[in-house]
Amino acid sequence: MNYSVERFADIQLLRYRLNGFEQLSLLQKKLVYYLSKATLYGRDITFDQFGKYNLRIRKMLETVYTDLTVDRDSDDFRAMEVYLKRLWFSSGIHHHYGSEKFQPGFSAAWLGSALSRVDATRLPLRSGETLQQMCDELFPVIFDPAVMPKRVNQADGDDLVATSACNFYDGVTQQEAEAFYARQKAADDTSTPPSYGLNSTLVKRNGVIEEEVWSANGRYANAIRHIVYWLRKALDVAENERQRRAIDYLIRYYETGDLQLFNDYCIEWVGEHEGRIDFVNGFIEVYGDPLGLKGSWEGIVEYRDLEATRRTRTISSNAQWFEDHSPVDPRFRKPQVKGVVANVICAAMLGGDEYPATAIGINLPNADWIRAEHGSKSITISNITDAYNKAAHGNGFREEFVADQETLAMIEQYGDICDDLHTDLHECLGHGSGQLLPGTDPDALRVYGSTIEEARADLFGLYYIADAKLVELGLVPDGEAYKAQYYTYIMNGLMTQLIRIKPGHQIEEAHMRNRAMIARWCYEQGDVIQLVRRDGKTYVTISDYTRLRQLFARLLAEIQRIKSEGDYEAARLLVERYAVKVDATLHQEVLDRYERLGLAPYKGFVNPVMLPVYDDHGDICDIQLNYSEDYAHQMLRYSTEYATLI
Repeated sequence: MNYSVERFADIQLLRYRLNGFEQLSLLQKKLVYYLSKATLYGRDITFDQFGKYNLRIRKMLETVYTDLTVDRDSDDFRAMEVYLKRLWFSSGIHHHYGSEKFQPGFSAAWLGSALSRVDATRLPLRSGETLQQMCDELFPVIFDPAVMPKRVNQADGDDLVATSACNFYDGVTQQEAEAFYARQKAADDTSTPPSYGLNSTLVKRNGVIEEEVWSANGRYANAIRHIVYWLRKALDVAENERQRRAIDYLIRYYETGDLQLFNDYCIEWVGEHEGRIDFVNGFIEVYGDPLGLKGSWEGIVEYRDLEATRRTRTISSNAQWFEDHSPVDPRFRKPQVKGVVANVICAAMLGGDEYPATAIGINLPNADWIRAEHGSKSITISNITDAYNKAAHGNGFREEFVADQETLAMIEQYGDICDDLHTDLHECLGHGSGQLLPGTDPDALRVYGSTIEEARADLFGLYYIADAKLVELGLVPDGEAYKAQYYTYIMNGLMTQLIRIKPGHQIEEAHMRNRAMIARWCYEQGDVIQLVRRDGKTYVTISDYTRLRQLFARLLAEIQRIKSEGDYEAARLLVERYAVKVDATLHQEVLDRYERLGLAPYKGFVNPVMLPVYDDHGDICDIQLNYSEDYAHQMLRYSTEYATLI
């Protein structure tokens, strides 16, 4: 199978294969198919959440792109094609990782001329709206760099709501939004609170602030009703009663928007571990909201990789040992770790904020009290990491940035094993470790919460990947393997992740901030890590791996304290000092070296096509897979087949 599909801008598109799908039973295949349809029907929600004009701009440019009267050989058309492909990839006009707005390589005059020639009935014109009125509204959003420049702004001191283009707030300031949800939390005296604000747009109408809830009878109703339709089909072929109850709770939550029902769904979902098929579907992660409250819509359908899951089950079955031996203050440890379930899975369909770019590991649910009382469910995605590894093989990246042949040989020997293991430790144990002190608001760290949480999970994994317990459990071949992960992690945090930052920009994305914070903090603690110059190039060297592990332990203890106590000021100081700013000289060097390799810094995926096969009675008798669809065809098909909001 050819994993690479195409490349444009800073993106390479890959395919992932559904290994072992043919071994699933017919009912399991049907369950995967129905859940996949529910996953694809959420696409328009994500586009709208990421910017109020995204759906109209997408429809407008797709109309031009597919119109036969437009000159496809012109420079402007080719530039628009790249812009549209980037828009598809990011579910909007802002970069999926850096969140800065794309700069079009085509002119407004060319686009206006092209629009004047296409069939106006295919354009996203509102009732009574003229073409000129549509252009007057949308063109500044596309062409003026000062209009909506960042999807998520996290600059300290700014009004983060007013300066972010994401479509979660309308007419309210950051102060008003924070006060609104603070009042809701203050009025809740239960120990099982909902995730306030997770599934709504906060709006001010005639001076009154209120929530527009995302539900089958509220905002995004048409998309959600389609999702519910396919969830009901999935309900009929659920593998067991608990899985069936989880799907039923999710349906009822979608129908009502009641966040207590979402809690019920999370509890049932995290407790279901007998079935081989699983899924995530809903308003989940809050990275797309500068205040860390609103859940971006995402979907993923999966089935368990039985062989690889033995590794994660070994980790999760020893969760209490890892918690008890953590280097954090005993007050912040869980006295009893509950319900840690970890699986290695094959992704079967990606959607929303998990498509085309997707995570390689997931740990849910996010509510701290559900984690404490009912546990968590972790997954690492084997067929996605396999596609990444095959695409990276022999591309020259390690040879360019690793300091010497001895270290390179170590990484070649242990790198893939340790990458997978660190992801397992991060997802299976890191996110589920520790506890909040009584009375601590889970959202106390506000804009810094996501960075601190990712750092906490990463540090947990870094600390334990060097522990003799992992050799004892047979998870690493020897006591030297961990050094490969330590080296590549520090090299990434100090240097190589800068390939994803434009010159003059700061670090914005929470995972990148986390890695920079850990690496830079450790670098400043003494002579354990060095940046050395050789032949005009900068390299990372590590002189003492044992002491580096001790530094990880110290930082983990402090990060856990910050999380457990809700110490906002300490989080702010740590993030702003170590995680945000970029050394311009080193940055330019890294960019120049990477550019010479001819690689794309971002990867994403084209989904397989699932085709139901019917018997003579009209019943589904099999699900066939097709891997031949190209990127543009898939995106245009999705924009037609799964269009629910435009």
